[in-house]
Amino acid sequence: MTDSSLWQPLALGRIELAHRLALAPMTRNRANPDGVPGELVAEHYAQRASLGLLISEGTQPSADGQGYFNTPGIYTPEHVEGWRKVADAVHDKGGHLFIQLMHVGRVSHPDNTPHHRQAVAPSAIAPGEEIHTPTGKQPIPVPRELTTADIQDVIDEFRHAAASAVAAGADGVEIHAANGYLLHQFLAPNANHRTDEYGGSVENRARFAVEVAKAVAEEIGADRTGIRISPAFPLGGLNEGDTEDVRAQYRYLVGELATLNLVYLHVHHLGDDELLRSFRDVWPTAVLVVRYGRDRDDISADIDAGLADVAPLGRFALANPDVVERLQQDAPFNELDPATLYAGGANGYTDYPVLAHA
Repeated sequence: MTDSSLWQPLALGRIELAHRLALAPMTRNRANPDGVPGELVAEHYAQRASLGLLISEGTQPSADGQGYFNTPGIYTPEHVEGWRKVADAVHDKGGHLFIQLMHVGRVSHPDNTPHHRQAVAPSAIAPGEEIHTPTGKQPIPVPRELTTADIQDVIDEFRHAAASAVAAGADGVEIHAANGYLLHQFLAPNANHRTDEYGGSVENRARFAVEVAKAVAEEIGADRTGIRISPAFPLGGLNEGDTEDVRAQYRYLVGELATLNLVYLHVHHLGDDELLRSFRDVWPTAVLVVRYGRDRDDISADIDAGLADVAPLGRFALANPDVVERLQQDAPFNELDPATLYAGGANGYTDYPVLAHA
């Protein structure tokens, strides 16, 4: 793939990328129980620094934002110190780090959080799914509906987390408004039954995500603030309606976000290329696109088609810390071990071989 469009440089806000690949954000459950990322996490990201832009695993902006056990936080001084070691390790290897801010909303269980409280959400509606806890799978309980005052508190949590990420040396943050979590829950009619200014209409359901993005951009700069969306993704029990409902919601949302001049829009894409093209037409900066099931030969397809500027890699990058070099040399990939995705310490995390030792 030496002649691919993947190898063109790109200016992304305050950073310069040598190519169009990136590391997609993926939960790995390797943080310490207090949410501090340790030396193993720093090693994992540093190993993948050649990807250029590394978007971290989902990182909770508060205790209420945690959904799973052993996921990292970015809201205490200890979290900042832990992430500083990660950022330093990535920078030492020539990479750039964006920390993904992920508030899970209702996709949580009291056994997985430090305060053991009821989860919060736009409405008191359980997703009807189970979640892994330290004692095994359990049904996700009914969450508590956020008041309008609570919503402002959550926005402040995102603001504080973004400032903490920059204080830790991160190059920016990605706001997680996708994959069934809190901001996505506000967008989905079956999870958001509110009758105030945060529910009902397309405009009202988008309000929370837009306000979070504005607050984060004000805090650390729009040129260090990205956002991820996943139109029509049914994760976390969400149902956003038919195709036209989804298009109406996301065309409005992306149009509002576009006015903020954020550094990038990250789309976890299910295949509505007409909708994706409408995003590309209004978005003023970079667009990142991830597709499920994309094979090696299709990595550059969205860039070639003018639908994307960057192609983040998920599982290919987990099993191949030197995936950039393997693509450049047309070398074979390591196979991913699914059993170690969410457990196992170094096993299946930092021990995948690189070409020199394969």
